Amino acid sequence: MHKKLVLVGKYLVSLFLILLVFFPLLVTVVSSLRMPGSLDSQSPLWIPFDQITFSNYTNVLKEKYLLTSFINTLKIVVVSIAFNILLGALTAYCLERFEFRFKKVIYILFYLAMMVPTNIVEIARFRVIRGMGLYNSIGAPIVIYIAANLMQLYIYRQFISGIPVSLDESAMLDGCGYFRIFSQIIFPLLAPATATLVIVKTVSIVNDMYIPYLYMPNNRNRTLTTFLMRYAGARQNSWPLLAAGIIVVALPTILLYVFFQKYIIEGIAAGAVKE
Repeated sequence: MHKKLVLVGKYLVSLFLILLVFFPLLVTVVSSLRMPGSLDSQSPLWIPFDQITFSNYTNVLKEKYLLTSFINTLKIVVVSIAFNILLGALTAYCLERFEFRFKKVIYILFYLAMMVPTNIVEIARFRVIRGMGLYNSIGAPIVIYIAANLMQLYIYRQFISGIPVSLDESAMLDGCGYFRIFSQIIFPLLAPATATLVIVKTVSIVNDMYIPYLYMPNNRNRTLTTFLMRYAGARQNSWPLLAAGIIVVALPTILLYVFFQKYIIEGIAAGAVKE
C-alpha cells in the first residue's frame, strides 16, 4: 500500500510539473486562434469552435521582415554551430589526448573565460567588434557565438575522455596519422555529443535577443527574436496577433527538439557515464 501511494504521489508531481511547463504554451496557442479583442471578455483557455480563426497567422506570415529574419537567423546558426563543432572537437581532442607544457594553465584559462559575466567585458567586446568592421552585420553575432561560449569544449571533453586510448594506438599501428584518427575514428563516435551541442546551441542562439539587438540594429539584419520584439511593440493592444507571432518564431526550435530529442537524450546519458 505504501509503495502504491508513493507511486501515485510521483505521478501527481510529474503531472503538475508537465502542466506547469505546458500551461503558458497552451494559453499562447489558444490565444493565437482568437479574434482580436476577444480576450477582454472571455477566458484565455476557452475558445468557441465557431470563432476559431487563422487570420492572425496569416497576418504574421505577411510581415515584411519575417522571411529576412528567418534567413539571417539560419545563417548565424549554421555558421556558428559549424565552427563550434569543428573547433570544439579539435580542441577537446588535443587537450584530452596530448600532454604538453602549461596544459593545466590552458584548462584553467578556458574555464575562467566561461565564468566571467559577459556584461563585465561588453564595452571591450563592442570595441573589438567595431574594430573588426563587423558592427551592423551578421558577422558580429557569428564571431561572438563562436568565441564567447565554450560549452562545446566541455561537452566534447566529456565524451572523448570516455573513448579508450587503445583505439588511437591501434589506428597508429595501422599507419594512421593524427588527423585521420580524429576525422575517421574519433569524430564519428562523437555523434551524440554533436547532436547535443546542435540542439543546445541552436536554442540558445535563436532565443538570444541581446546580441542581435545590440550589434545589428539595421532592419535588414533582423533575427527572429528582434523581429518579434519589434512586432510586439507594434501590436501592444492585440494579444492574439502577438501570440501568433510568438508561435511562428518558436516553431523552428520546437520542431528541431521534437525531431532530435532522441539524440540529445542519448548524448546526455552517454556523457554522464564513463567506462
